[in-house]
Amino acid sequence: MLYLDVLASYPLLNESQDALLVACREHFANPSANHILGEAARAKVEAVRITIAETIGALPSEIIFTSGATESNNLVLKSTVNTTLASGLIPHIITSTIEHNCILEICAYLECIGCEVTYLPPSQGGLITVDSVLKAIKPNTVLVSVMHVNNELGTVNNIEKIGEICFDNGIKFHTDAAQSYLKLPIDVDDLNVDFLSISAHKIGGIKGIGAVYIRDSRNTQLQPLIHGAGQELGLRGGTLATPLIASFGAAVQHFPTYYKAETMNEHKQLFLEELIRNRVNYQVNGSGDILPLMANISFLNIDIPALIRDTSNKYSLSQGSACSSGSIESSHVLQALSIDRETASNTLRISFPSDIKKSQLLELASDIASFKR
Repeated sequence: MLYLDVLASYPLLNESQDALLVACREHFANPSANHILGEAARAKVEAVRITIAETIGALPSEIIFTSGATESNNLVLKSTVNTTLASGLIPHIITSTIEHNCILEICAYLECIGCEVTYLPPSQGGLITVDSVLKAIKPNTVLVSVMHVNNELGTVNNIEKIGEICFDNGIKFHTDAAQSYLKLPIDVDDLNVDFLSISAHKIGGIKGIGAVYIRDSRNTQLQPLIHGAGQELGLRGGTLATPLIASFGAAVQHFPTYYKAETMNEHKQLFLEELIRNRVNYQVNGSGDILPLMANISFLNIDIPALIRDTSNKYSLSQGSACSSGSIESSHVLQALSIDRETASNTLRISFPSDIKKSQLLELASDIASFKR
Protein backbone atom coordinates (compact mmCIF):
# COMPACT_ATOMS: atom_id res chain seq x y z
CA MET A 1 0.00 0.00 0.00
CA LEU A 2 1.22 3.49 -0.86
CA TYR A 3 1.03 5.77 2.17
CA LEU A 4 0.06 9.30 1.14
CA ASP A 5 -0.75 10.80 4.52
CA VAL A 6 2.61 11.67 6.07
CA LEU A 7 1.27 14.98 7.41
CA ALA A 8 -1.04 13.03 9.71
CA SER A 9 1.83 10.90 10.97
CA TYR A 10 5.23 10.35 9.42
CA PRO A 11 6.29 6.69 9.24
CA LEU A 12 8.42 5.66 12.21
CA LEU A 13 12.09 5.98 11.29
CA ASN A 14 14.23 2.90 11.82
CA GLU A 15 16.59 5.00 13.93
CA SER A 16 13.69 6.11 16.15
CA GLN A 17 12.51 2.54 16.62
CA ASP A 18 16.02 1.37 17.46
CA ALA A 19 16.49 4.17 20.00
CA LEU A 20 13.16 3.28 21.60
CA LEU A 21 14.06 -0.38 22.01
CA VAL A 22 17.53 0.36 23.34
CA ALA A 23 16.15 2.82 25.88
CA CYS A 24 13.50 0.34 26.99
CA ARG A 25 16.28 -2.14 27.77
CA GLU A 26 18.92 0.20 29.14
CA HIS A 27 17.06 3.20 30.55
CA PHE A 28 14.16 1.64 32.42
CA ALA A 29 15.03 3.43 35.67
CA ASN A 30 13.16 6.52 36.82
CA PRO A 31 15.17 9.51 35.53
CA SER A 32 14.41 11.35 38.78
CA ALA A 33 15.99 8.60 40.90
CA ASN A 34 19.28 9.34 42.70
CA HIS A 35 21.24 6.27 41.70
CA ILE A 36 23.48 5.31 38.78
CA LEU A 37 20.70 3.91 36.57
CA GLY A 38 18.47 6.88 37.30
CA GLU A 39 21.29 9.26 36.49
CA ALA A 40 21.95 7.45 33.20
CA ALA A 41 18.29 7.79 32.22
CA ARG A 42 18.34 11.45 33.22
CA ALA A 43 21.47 12.02 31.14
CA LYS A 44 19.70 10.55 28.11
CA VAL A 45 16.70 12.83 28.63
CA GLU A 46 18.89 15.90 28.99
CA ALA A 47 20.89 15.02 25.87
CA VAL A 48 17.67 14.98 23.85
CA ARG A 49 16.57 18.24 25.45
CA ILE A 50 19.81 19.84 24.28
CA THR A 51 19.37 18.39 20.78
CA ILE A 52 15.87 19.83 20.42
CA ALA A 53 16.89 23.20 21.84
CA GLU A 54 19.72 23.50 19.32
CA THR A 55 17.35 22.98 16.39
CA ILE A 56 15.29 26.06 17.30
CA GLY A 57 17.89 28.32 18.86
CA ALA A 58 16.58 27.89 22.39
CA LEU A 59 18.11 27.10 25.77
CA PRO A 60 17.74 23.49 26.96
CA SER A 61 15.91 24.74 30.06
CA GLU A 62 13.23 26.22 27.77
CA ILE A 63 12.24 22.81 26.38
CA ILE A 64 9.48 21.08 28.35
CA PHE A 65 8.52 17.53 27.41
CA THR A 66 4.81 16.77 26.98
CA SER A 67 2.74 13.99 25.40
CA GLY A 68 2.55 15.89 22.12
CA ALA A 69 1.56 19.17 20.49
CA THR A 70 -2.02 18.90 21.75
CA GLU A 71 -0.90 18.89 25.36
CA SER A 72 1.64 21.61 24.60
CA ASN A 73 -1.10 23.79 23.14
CA ASN A 74 -3.33 23.17 26.14
CA LEU A 75 -0.54 24.04 28.54
CA VAL A 76 0.26 27.34 26.86
CA LEU A 77 -3.26 28.63 26.24
CA LYS A 78 -4.93 27.50 29.45
CA SER A 79 -2.04 28.47 31.69
CA THR A 80 -1.71 31.93 30.14
CA VAL A 81 -5.42 32.54 30.58
CA ASN A 82 -5.59 31.13 34.11
CA THR A 83 -2.84 33.46 35.24
CA THR A 84 -4.78 36.46 33.93
CA LEU A 85 -8.13 35.26 35.28
CA ALA A 86 -6.56 34.83 38.70
CA SER A 87 -5.74 38.54 38.69
CA GLY A 88 -9.41 39.38 38.15
CA LEU A 89 -9.04 40.53 34.54
CA ILE A 90 -10.78 39.26 31.40
CA PRO A 91 -8.12 37.94 29.02
CA HIS A 92 -8.39 38.29 25.25
CA ILE A 93 -6.84 35.77 22.84
CA ILE A 94 -6.34 36.18 19.11
CA THR A 95 -6.29 33.08 16.92
CA SER A 96 -7.62 32.08 13.51
CA THR A 97 -10.53 30.14 12.07
CA ILE A 98 -8.16 27.72 10.33
CA GLU A 99 -6.11 26.60 13.31
CA HIS A 100 -5.83 22.92 14.17
CA ASN A 101 -9.02 21.65 15.81
CA CYS A 102 -7.09 21.35 19.06
CA ILE A 103 -6.62 25.12 19.29
CA LEU A 104 -10.23 25.80 18.33
CA GLU A 105 -11.53 23.41 20.99
CA ILE A 106 -9.30 24.94 23.64
CA CYS A 107 -10.48 28.44 22.72
CA ALA A 108 -14.12 27.34 22.82
CA TYR A 109 -13.52 26.05 26.35
CA LEU A 110 -11.76 29.26 27.37
CA GLU A 111 -14.73 31.29 26.16
CA CYS A 112 -16.93 29.20 28.45
CA ILE A 113 -14.87 30.20 31.48
CA GLY A 114 -14.99 33.92 30.74
CA CYS A 115 -12.30 34.61 28.15
CA GLU A 116 -12.68 36.67 25.03
CA VAL A 117 -11.45 35.16 21.75
CA THR A 118 -11.10 36.74 18.31
CA TYR A 119 -11.01 34.29 15.38
CA LEU A 120 -9.29 35.81 12.37
CA PRO A 121 -10.45 34.68 8.90
CA PRO A 122 -7.78 33.68 6.39
CA SER A 123 -7.01 35.33 3.10
CA GLN A 124 -8.32 33.56 0.00
CA GLY A 125 -4.95 31.87 -0.22
CA GLY A 126 -5.25 30.43 3.28
CA LEU A 127 -2.95 32.80 5.15
CA ILE A 128 -3.39 34.84 8.30
CA THR A 129 -2.28 38.36 7.47
CA VAL A 130 -0.10 40.48 9.69
CA ASP A 131 -2.51 43.39 9.31
CA SER A 132 -5.48 41.35 10.58
CA VAL A 133 -3.55 40.46 13.74
CA LEU A 134 -2.60 44.09 14.33
CA LYS A 135 -6.20 45.29 13.93
CA ALA A 136 -7.51 42.64 16.36
CA ILE A 137 -5.30 43.68 19.27
CA LYS A 138 -7.15 45.06 22.30
CA PRO A 139 -5.96 46.48 25.62
CA ASN A 140 -6.69 43.13 27.30
CA THR A 141 -5.03 40.93 24.65
CA VAL A 142 -2.72 38.53 26.47
CA LEU A 143 -1.90 35.97 23.78
CA VAL A 144 -1.83 35.49 20.01
CA SER A 145 -1.83 31.89 18.75
CA VAL A 146 -1.29 31.41 15.01
CA MET A 147 0.08 28.19 13.55
CA HIS A 148 3.30 28.23 11.57
CA VAL A 149 2.10 25.88 8.81
CA ASN A 150 -1.53 25.01 8.24
CA ASN A 151 -2.06 21.27 8.68
CA GLU A 152 -4.52 20.95 5.78
CA LEU A 153 -3.28 23.48 3.23
CA GLY A 154 0.43 23.47 3.98
CA THR A 155 0.46 27.28 3.76
CA VAL A 156 3.22 29.05 5.69
CA ASN A 157 2.21 32.04 7.79
CA ASN A 158 4.50 35.02 8.29
CA ILE A 159 5.25 34.10 11.87
CA GLU A 160 8.22 36.43 12.09
CA LYS A 161 6.16 39.56 11.37
CA ILE A 162 3.25 38.45 13.55
CA GLY A 163 5.69 37.81 16.38
CA GLU A 164 7.23 41.23 15.85
CA ILE A 165 3.82 42.87 16.26
CA CYS A 166 3.21 40.91 19.44
CA PHE A 167 6.62 41.87 20.83
CA ASP A 168 6.07 45.56 20.05
CA ASN A 169 2.73 45.44 21.89
CA GLY A 170 3.90 43.42 24.89
CA ILE A 171 1.74 40.41 23.97
CA LYS A 172 2.83 36.78 24.27
CA PHE A 173 2.96 34.86 21.00
CA HIS A 174 2.39 31.13 20.55
CA THR A 175 2.70 29.07 17.38
CA ASP A 176 1.81 25.45 16.75
CA ALA A 177 4.83 24.27 14.78
CA ALA A 178 3.91 20.58 14.62
CA GLN A 179 3.88 20.63 10.81
CA SER A 180 6.83 22.95 10.26
CA TYR A 181 9.37 21.60 12.73
CA LEU A 182 12.48 20.38 10.86
CA LYS A 183 10.72 21.05 7.55
CA LEU A 184 11.32 24.80 7.69
CA PRO A 185 14.05 26.81 9.42
CA ILE A 186 13.00 27.80 12.94
CA ASP A 187 14.81 30.16 15.29
CA VAL A 188 12.65 31.28 18.18
CA ASP A 189 14.42 34.62 18.45
CA ASP A 190 14.25 35.39 14.73
CA LEU A 191 10.56 34.41 14.70
CA ASN A 192 9.76 36.37 17.90
CA VAL A 193 7.86 33.47 19.49
CA ASP A 194 7.35 32.99 23.23
CA PHE A 195 5.80 29.52 22.99
CA LEU A 196 6.17 26.83 20.33
CA SER A 197 4.57 23.37 20.19
CA ILE A 198 6.04 20.31 18.47
CA SER A 199 5.22 16.61 18.22
CA ALA A 200 7.56 13.66 17.59
CA HIS A 201 5.30 11.62 15.32
CA LYS A 202 5.26 14.37 12.68
CA ILE A 203 8.97 13.79 12.05
CA GLY A 204 9.23 10.01 12.25
CA GLY A 205 9.29 9.67 16.02
CA ILE A 206 7.05 7.61 18.25
CA LYS A 207 3.56 8.80 19.17
CA GLY A 208 2.89 10.01 22.69
CA ILE A 209 5.79 12.43 23.08
CA GLY A 210 6.27 16.06 22.15
CA ALA A 211 7.56 19.28 23.62
CA VAL A 212 6.81 22.91 24.14
CA TYR A 213 9.29 25.75 23.99
CA ILE A 214 8.63 28.30 26.75
CA ARG A 215 10.75 31.44 26.66
CA ASP A 216 12.48 32.09 30.00
CA SER A 217 10.75 29.03 31.42
CA ARG A 218 12.58 29.26 34.75
CA ASN A 219 10.94 32.62 35.39
CA THR A 220 7.55 31.96 33.85
CA GLN A 221 4.32 32.58 35.71
CA LEU A 222 2.54 29.72 33.92
CA GLN A 223 0.68 27.21 36.03
CA PRO A 224 0.92 23.50 35.19
CA LEU A 225 -1.99 21.56 33.73
CA ILE A 226 -0.64 18.34 35.24
CA HIS A 227 0.55 18.73 38.81
CA GLY A 228 3.13 16.27 40.05
CA ALA A 229 6.40 15.97 41.89
CA GLY A 230 8.10 18.96 40.31
CA GLN A 231 9.29 17.46 37.03
CA GLU A 232 9.97 19.78 34.08
CA LEU A 233 10.51 22.84 36.27
CA GLY A 234 7.16 22.13 37.89
CA LEU A 235 5.34 22.84 34.62
CA ARG A 236 4.49 19.24 33.73
CA GLY A 237 4.22 16.60 36.43
CA GLY A 238 4.75 12.91 35.86
CA THR A 239 7.66 10.54 35.43
CA LEU A 240 9.49 11.32 32.21
CA ALA A 241 9.10 8.63 29.54
CA THR A 242 12.78 8.09 28.78
CA PRO A 243 12.26 5.58 25.90
CA LEU A 244 9.81 7.90 24.14
CA ILE A 245 12.13 10.84 24.61
CA ALA A 246 15.06 8.81 23.26
CA SER A 247 13.02 7.93 20.17
CA PHE A 248 12.10 11.62 19.79
CA GLY A 249 15.77 12.55 19.92
CA ALA A 250 16.67 10.01 17.23
CA ALA A 251 13.93 11.40 14.99
CA VAL A 252 15.25 14.93 15.46
CA GLN A 253 18.75 13.80 14.51
CA HIS A 254 17.82 11.69 11.49
CA PHE A 255 14.66 13.22 9.97
CA PRO A 256 16.63 15.85 8.00
CA THR A 257 18.45 13.06 6.13
CA TYR A 258 15.10 11.73 4.90
CA TYR A 259 13.29 15.00 4.24
CA LYS A 260 14.69 16.73 1.17
CA ALA A 261 12.52 19.72 0.27
CA GLU A 262 13.78 20.06 -3.30
CA THR A 263 13.11 16.40 -4.08
CA MET A 264 9.69 16.54 -2.46
CA ASN A 265 8.77 19.58 -4.53
CA GLU A 266 9.86 17.76 -7.70
CA HIS A 267 7.58 14.87 -6.73
CA LYS A 268 4.65 17.22 -6.29
CA GLN A 269 5.21 19.05 -9.56
CA LEU A 270 5.53 15.78 -11.47
CA PHE A 271 2.26 14.55 -9.98
CA LEU A 272 0.38 17.77 -10.81
CA GLU A 273 1.71 17.74 -14.37
CA GLU A 274 0.66 14.12 -14.77
CA LEU A 275 -2.87 15.00 -13.62
CA ILE A 276 -3.04 17.60 -16.38
CA ARG A 277 -1.74 15.09 -18.93
CA ASN A 278 -4.53 12.72 -17.83
CA ARG A 279 -7.08 15.53 -18.30
CA VAL A 280 -7.95 15.75 -14.63
CA ASN A 281 -9.58 19.08 -13.78
CA TYR A 282 -8.39 20.26 -10.38
CA GLN A 283 -7.55 23.26 -8.23
CA VAL A 284 -4.82 23.47 -5.60
CA ASN A 285 -6.06 25.12 -2.43
CA GLY A 286 -3.76 27.56 -0.68
CA SER A 287 -1.22 29.94 -2.15
CA GLY A 288 2.16 31.43 -1.37
CA ASP A 289 4.76 29.25 0.29
CA ILE A 290 3.44 25.70 0.75
CA LEU A 291 5.23 22.71 2.23
CA PRO A 292 6.89 20.84 -0.63
CA LEU A 293 5.74 17.38 0.45
CA MET A 294 2.00 18.02 0.19
CA ALA A 295 -0.86 19.48 -1.81
CA ASN A 296 -4.49 20.13 -0.94
CA ILE A 297 -6.34 19.43 -4.18
CA SER A 298 -9.99 19.77 -5.12
CA PHE A 299 -10.79 17.43 -8.03
CA LEU A 300 -13.53 19.01 -10.12
CA ASN A 301 -14.32 16.09 -12.42
CA ILE A 302 -13.33 13.12 -10.23
CA ASP A 303 -15.53 11.06 -7.90
CA ILE A 304 -13.20 11.17 -4.91
CA PRO A 305 -15.42 9.23 -2.46
CA ALA A 306 -15.54 6.39 -4.99
CA LEU A 307 -11.78 6.61 -5.52
CA ILE A 308 -11.11 6.30 -1.80
CA ARG A 309 -13.57 3.44 -1.43
CA ASP A 310 -12.38 1.41 -4.41
CA THR A 311 -8.63 1.91 -3.89
CA SER A 312 -8.57 1.57 -0.11
CA ASN A 313 -6.26 -1.46 -0.34
CA LYS A 314 -3.84 0.37 -2.62
CA TYR A 315 -3.63 3.93 -1.30
CA SER A 316 -3.84 5.61 2.09
CA LEU A 317 -5.52 8.90 1.19
CA SER A 318 -6.79 11.68 3.44
CA GLN A 319 -9.64 14.11 2.89
CA GLY A 320 -8.32 16.42 5.60
CA SER A 321 -6.89 16.47 9.08
CA ALA A 322 -6.64 13.05 10.71
CA CYS A 323 -7.95 14.55 13.94
CA SER A 324 -11.28 15.36 12.27
CA SER A 325 -11.56 12.41 9.88
CA GLY A 326 -14.54 11.02 11.76
CA SER A 327 -16.55 14.19 11.18
CA ILE A 328 -19.40 14.24 8.65
CA GLU A 329 -18.93 17.98 8.19
CA SER A 330 -16.64 19.33 5.51
CA SER A 331 -13.27 20.67 6.62
CA HIS A 332 -13.49 23.87 8.65
CA VAL A 333 -10.40 25.05 6.79
CA LEU A 334 -12.05 24.64 3.38
CA GLN A 335 -15.20 26.26 4.71
CA ALA A 336 -13.14 29.26 5.78
CA LEU A 337 -11.89 29.53 2.19
CA SER A 338 -15.54 29.59 1.02
CA ILE A 339 -15.18 26.27 -0.77
CA ASP A 340 -18.62 24.72 -1.22
CA ARG A 341 -19.56 21.42 0.38
CA GLU A 342 -19.57 19.41 -2.88
CA THR A 343 -16.11 20.62 -3.85
CA ALA A 344 -14.85 20.00 -0.34
CA SER A 345 -16.09 16.42 -0.49
CA ASN A 346 -13.95 15.95 -3.62
CA THR A 347 -10.82 17.33 -2.02
CA LEU A 348 -7.76 15.36 -0.94
CA ARG A 349 -4.82 16.34 1.22
CA ILE A 350 -2.03 14.33 -0.38
CA SER A 351 1.30 14.24 1.41
CA PHE A 352 4.11 12.24 -0.13
CA PRO A 353 6.57 9.92 1.62
CA SER A 354 10.23 10.67 1.00
CA ASP A 355 10.87 7.36 -0.77
CA ILE A 356 8.02 7.58 -3.29
CA LYS A 357 9.01 6.60 -6.82
CA LYS A 358 8.25 8.33 -10.12
CA SER A 359 6.39 5.24 -11.34
CA GLN A 360 4.13 5.38 -8.28
CA LEU A 361 3.29 9.03 -8.92
CA LEU A 362 2.40 8.28 -12.52
CA GLU A 363 0.24 5.34 -11.49
CA LEU A 364 -1.52 7.41 -8.84
CA ALA A 365 -2.42 10.10 -11.36
CA SER A 366 -3.68 7.48 -13.79
CA ASP A 367 -5.80 5.79 -11.12
CA ILE A 368 -7.33 9.11 -10.12
CA ALA A 369 -8.14 9.85 -13.75
CA SER A 370 -10.00 6.54 -14.04
CA PHE A 371 -12.67 7.93 -11.70
CA LYS A 372 -13.69 10.81 -13.96
CA ARG A 373 -17.33 11.79 -13.83
